[in-house]
Amino acid sequence: MKRQCLSLFCSATNSLALLSLLIFSCSKPNPPKKAPNILLIVADDLAYADLGSFGGDIETPNLDQLAKDGIRFSRFHAAPYCAVSRAMFLSGNDNHIAGMGIQGRVTSVQGYEGHLSDRIVPVPDLLRSAGYHTYMAGKWHLGSKPENNPQEKGFEKSFITPEGGANHYNNMGVLPQAPISKYFEHGKEISWPEGAYSTDFYTDKLIEYIQSNQGDGKPFFAFAAYTSPHWPLQVDEKYWRKYEGRYDEGYEKLKADRIESLKEAGMIPEDAILPTSHPRVKAWDSLSPEKQKKEARKMELYAGMVDNLDENIGRLINSLKEIGEYENTMIIFMADNGAAAEDFYYRDGFKELIQEYHTDAYEEMGKENSFISYGPQWAEAGSSPFRYFKGFATEGGMNVPLIIAGPGVAKSGIINHSFLTLLDLAPTFYELAKATYPEIWNGKAVKPLRGASLLPILGGEKEKIHEENYVFGLEHAGDAMIRKGEWKIVNVKSPFELKNFELYNLSEDLAEQKDLKEAYPEKYQEMLQEWEKFAEEVGVVLPSPKSREGIED
Repeated sequence: MKRQCLSLFCSATNSLALLSLLIFSCSKPNPPKKAPNILLIVADDLAYADLGSFGGDIETPNLDQLAKDGIRFSRFHAAPYCAVSRAMFLSGNDNHIAGMGIQGRVTSVQGYEGHLSDRIVPVPDLLRSAGYHTYMAGKWHLGSKPENNPQEKGFEKSFITPEGGANHYNNMGVLPQAPISKYFEHGKEISWPEGAYSTDFYTDKLIEYIQSNQGDGKPFFAFAAYTSPHWPLQVDEKYWRKYEGRYDEGYEKLKADRIESLKEAGMIPEDAILPTSHPRVKAWDSLSPEKQKKEARKMELYAGMVDNLDENIGRLINSLKEIGEYENTMIIFMADNGAAAEDFYYRDGFKELIQEYHTDAYEEMGKENSFISYGPQWAEAGSSPFRYFKGFATEGGMNVPLIIAGPGVAKSGIINHSFLTLLDLAPTFYELAKATYPEIWNGKAVKPLRGASLLPILGGEKEKIHEENYVFGLEHAGDAMIRKGEWKIVNVKSPFELKNFELYNLSEDLAEQKDLKEAYPEKYQEMLQEWEKFAEEVGVVLPSPKSREGIED
């Protein structure tokens, strides 16, 4: 009897223990969900009107699918130059505060150091401190000295070219300060792999970096800093052949066609008009048949580079799907400035080096020994419906494509038309990563962020993040603008003089064709006051008349 009671007691005790274990197991909290990954993809000199989802004619199926899965932004503004934009979106601050007052200039003047300053916190540095892996591949352009390379600014792994431009197939220099292009991996100089093509190779590297820490539970911030479709226009024949003959009617026809396709895509208002072309653009009909043939090939090459770029972005996206990270990755695609109009093959100070290693012969166009730029004529078509192109603080130099998809995006396939800038990216990353922007960094006081998080727009809570009277300003080598609501003043003349500011109302004049400073003198004076306030706040030092000469790209 005692033995039976003891057996029953033990059985009951074991059952209670098992029950307790089950209850405890069920009540244990699930492991915390990993923070979202962030993939920032930047195309170099891509035009506003190129992408299929924006109304362009170039085949970009991967980016078009990204647009279907996310949000297109029609009024997103970058800076008008490569390094200036990079300094701003990798800091969340003005280019002068970030140290890039004039691209390509290294000085002892505050704001014009030519590299990221200690007045800001680099995005990868803060995200890394918040537990993120940080990777980049491609164009750095924010200082070439060892102390200014990506490894010193928070990137854990990187393969970069420090300069603003490079041959896409080899290390033959295209800029006078780098007669032989140098490359660095993780801060150490390394040779360019023989036979590699830039866009393909940078994609390979970024995939390698992302997969290197797969499964360790940490999120990543990856920066795909492509050098495509930046000049020289070089790409494998299989990419540009599909566009052969498409642009034989010329750049004026393409410019006119694109404004209509942009309207059809919903990117611009139905009443938008074409701006007058820059004086540097020659009429298509004034060109000889031989020159027309060469011009058409330029655009075919450019389209081929964009086509190849889209294919590589597809490779990046597919790699994320293969390792199960796609659903947890916010993907941001943007261009760094407007369409590029430079043609350094013929410019003094650049042509000497370029022509030593390259040719512009028709038969060689697109190959590794070829140096071709598509110039202001095709840049005008790429900037349709905006005025001018890269290098100007007009809409054509700054209004660039932006697509965002992934975690936090509530609706897909829509277009947001609110005014946004590249200063809004860093706050978005920090809010997504739950990283707090500090007042002190590395023992020094840093300037506060100047943008606002895009998450309320992405989540469908708001249509816009900036108030009606939000002020955004920019200055680079005398190219200057101030935006306040729908009003904008802009200077396009050199040397800079206050009286040369023009006044536009962009809600009525997206093409910036009607200067209203005489019609609205009070508004003009108000905007000038905003300029003075901005210039003093960020530390603008107005350039000398020749300061624009030699600016790289």
